[in-house]
Amino acid sequence: MACFGESEAEAYLAGPAVREARELVAELCRHFYAPGWVTGTGGSITVKVNDPGVPLADRLIVMSPSGVQKERMVAEDMYVFSADGKVLSEPAAKPWPDKPPKCTDCAPLFMKVYQMRGAGAVIHSHGIETCIASMLDPGAKEFRMTHMEMLKEIKGHGYRDELVIPIIENTPYEYDLTDSLSEAIAAYPKATAVLVRNHGIFVWGDSWISAKTQAESYHYLLDAAIKLYQLGIDWTTPEHGPINRAKRSRSILNTGIPNECHAAEPLKVNNSLLSIIFWSMFCYSLTDVMFPYARDNVRKHLTSTFYSEETKEDVKLLRVQIEDDLRNGILRAVQVPPDEVGKEHVINSLVSNVESMIKTDQKVTSLKQLQGHIWRTGLERKEIQGIVFEDVPETLKNWNSRNIKVYIYSSGSREAQKLLFGNTVHGDLRPFLRGYFDTTIGNKKETRSYLETAQTLGVDNPSQILFVTDVLQEAIAAKNAGFEVVISIRPGNAPVPENHGFRTIKSLSEVWER
Repeated sequence: MACFGESEAEAYLAGPAVREARELVAELCRHFYAPGWVTGTGGSITVKVNDPGVPLADRLIVMSPSGVQKERMVAEDMYVFSADGKVLSEPAAKPWPDKPPKCTDCAPLFMKVYQMRGAGAVIHSHGIETCIASMLDPGAKEFRMTHMEMLKEIKGHGYRDELVIPIIENTPYEYDLTDSLSEAIAAYPKATAVLVRNHGIFVWGDSWISAKTQAESYHYLLDAAIKLYQLGIDWTTPEHGPINRAKRSRSILNTGIPNECHAAEPLKVNNSLLSIIFWSMFCYSLTDVMFPYARDNVRKHLTSTFYSEETKEDVKLLRVQIEDDLRNGILRAVQVPPDEVGKEHVINSLVSNVESMIKTDQKVTSLKQLQGHIWRTGLERKEIQGIVFEDVPETLKNWNSRNIKVYIYSSGSREAQKLLFGNTVHGDLRPFLRGYFDTTIGNKKETRSYLETAQTLGVDNPSQILFVTDVLQEAIAAKNAGFEVVISIRPGNAPVPENHGFRTIKSLSEVWER
């Protein structure tokens, strides 16, 4: 498209190659609707335009939209992207009750697959088989299967080969999966699919035929694994003998979800428990105070500090993140004009982007750094203070006198954590805290983050660390790393599912030393 004039580009977009790709995606959506793999408006499909005169890497990309009933999909509903992720064509709005056209949140994930695998098509399914198969072992990072005839339909596999599908953890917004999907693609060069736990599967191929064939085969194999599990047959070994129940019971216990849910009881902190890592039991300022303050003061902060070296660095990081969002097709991103356009225009675009990042709870360094600097100003001016629960200060003092080491692990930056606990309504609590961890050590829902934390603390055994959280996925990840784990129930915390199998506490007084 880059070598075309404007009229030539319009003619190409309206031409037979693009039209054929649009119709193909609509047909595939209808095809995968029938077995229930893209029910409702879930799932998405994308293909590259079949134009032999253009290298595969440079071909246009046709992508199904969000919010359209898959069985009613038509060619005119499709988005068309350039190879580098720019939207070239979008569908026209339809009358009520149809919603306005919206690009799928999977767009940045699809672009990553195209860039990293040189794919010709990508299929994202929400088939129930993909969800249940990812739940069979809640702590597993891989799905494995061998000695099944349909393995021959998966690229690079034969009957005797072992199929390995990486599993990544789900997030509230699909575009937040981009980094973990990229890591899985890089770590498993032979894979042509990635499972998202409790969500679905991404499958890709060199062409739409390859992607379709493999998607159908993956669903068959995952469905087979579920049926074999129900029959007590092990799908991971060549013999397909009975599942080793003792081994599987230990595996389930290690995920933090035992067969029986223990009643809540006080957790006894014995002499072997050296460290406690907390977040949710301490503080409820972030949602109620800190995040709203940062959101409401972005413009004021940028305007008053625009020419400072610190803010110049913040703006530089934001520009990089926004450019990356734009390349990946995240439509909430707004282009930031160059400084020559004027301070006001630059700040307007930055405020728009930051507000979107906060609204969608983006865990990106550029936002966390800016928020920390805004909070510092607010704390210094006494406009905000960190709010902790009433039982926190005295308990911290008590534990500190007994040499129990307490650490904080938060998605907020370490700088922001220090600011918050150094400026609470109860004074400076930092003397009672031994250290701070943030997501630079890893995602809080991944087991490897807790393994890395244990290495950093230098304990002989991870069971010497107690982790307290209000997020079930974090509890499972920490349990898989060998930590002692309890779930906190505090005002303002999101509810956790019933029968989760972990001990719960409502106050620090329930953690006591014997």
